[in-house]
Amino acid sequence: MAQQPPAFKAQQKKAAPRWRRTPPAIFPPTLGLWGLTFAWSRSADTFAMPAAIGQLLLGAMALLFLYLLGNYLAKVAARPGVVADELKTLPGREGLAAMTMSTMYLAVALIPFAPALAKAILVLALGAHAVVLAIVIKAMLSGPGAARSVTPVFHLTFAGFLVSPIAALQFGWTGLAAALFWAMLAVAVLIWAASALQFARQNVPAPLRPLLALHLVPASLLGIVAMLLGNGPLGLGFGILSIALLATLLVFGRWVTAAGFSPFWGAFTFPLAAFSSLMMILASAGYGEAFRILGGVGLVAATFFIPWVAMKIYQLWLKGVLAQSTNAATA
Repeated sequence: MAQQPPAFKAQQKKAAPRWRRTPPAIFPPTLGLWGLTFAWSRSADTFAMPAAIGQLLLGAMALLFLYLLGNYLAKVAARPGVVADELKTLPGREGLAAMTMSTMYLAVALIPFAPALAKAILVLALGAHAVVLAIVIKAMLSGPGAARSVTPVFHLTFAGFLVSPIAALQFGWTGLAAALFWAMLAVAVLIWAASALQFARQNVPAPLRPLLALHLVPASLLGIVAMLLGNGPLGLGFGILSIALLATLLVFGRWVTAAGFSPFWGAFTFPLAAFSSLMMILASAGYGEAFRILGGVGLVAATFFIPWVAMKIYQLWLKGVLAQSTNAATA
């Protein structure tokens, strides 16, 4: 029998397992789902919703995140260098920061059931986020000038530690929570200022405009942490800032979404969930019915929007499209 032609041989070659190219882009919508889960947990105090809803969502979210995290860690175990490769790209930086922030939320979810394990996971998440930050800083210093441009993703990379005080305060680590709050406040202000100057000098390309929603993340998280630390006036101030930022995004929504759906839409998810949580916390603290209404509207919008975005991005991953479109590294 004649030898098989090369084209046919190529078809016979086995494709690499999907986990070898698990893209970090699966984690921004996952972070959004975590935020939505905790927003529903807040609804028990603000709207007298059954606490069981939040508990069921936490369990389901923990299982989903562990599955996604397991896929990515298997890829890292096969070739640890993929982390540095992916932190050279914008989707990689956003995704890996969202992954470590999601791990901080996993620690929060485990506190009622396994506090010792939750502490260990929080410490590991903080260490992992610090490693991501260090690699990004090194890449910025050694790369071309364009690599040092300020982007909204900086809020996740540099100020992503802000999720950890939510767990740290439940462990009684008040000093750590307060230190992170003030440090991340300074970082967020610097990023906001640098972004404003850069925005005034040059236009944002349409495909990158969804990332502008990330400017809402530190405002909402700083407000949440301020309230948990007992600083109501400061939390209220960040609540007002969050309303202004979200209103701006909504007014310019058509311009922000001009490029159509893309994996960068994952950047819309967590800001909306964090905003809803902050509004509900302010309402529960007695700052007025307006915050209760905003929290409720935000929760309803997040409940429909975030899972929709997450499912579309997960579908791209399962089809093998997401890794290619976000330039994910291969193990």
